[in-house]
Amino acid sequence: MDRFNRITLAVFLPCVVVLCGCQDLAVHDTRSLLDPNVKRSEVLGLVAGFGTTFAALPDLLAMLRRRSTSGMNPRMAAIMGVFQILWVYYGLLINSRPVILWNVIAVLVNFLSVGLYFYFDHKEKPLRTAVKQHP
Repeated sequence: MDRFNRITLAVFLPCVVVLCGCQDLAVHDTRSLLDPNVKRSEVLGLVAGFGTTFAALPDLLAMLRRRSTSGMNPRMAAIMGVFQILWVYYGLLINSRPVILWNVIAVLVNFLSVGLYFYFDHKEKPLRTAVKQHP
């Protein structure tokens, strides 16, 4: 065994032993100070969900501003939307309001992106056809 592996083992093994005796030090989900009916894990879930849900929004807004499909891939948004429907179902199974809320919004954002892609693509087809025919 080389020196690096011995040092890693010498550090890792005591850490595992110490952590095994720390079950009582785990963070417990407590009630929020703002609303006693909401747990802190739900507040954290709402904040985290906000960021991941609106990650697709810049592409949607850019497409609306340009009124063009350039740079947009509808397959990615459609695949995300389908899997976010599964996240909504999972949220219902585990009864998690943050998972349900943010994924319903994300489904709407992604399917709106797909719908707008096809709308703008339909408007751009005559222009592409005219450019191909006119050298």
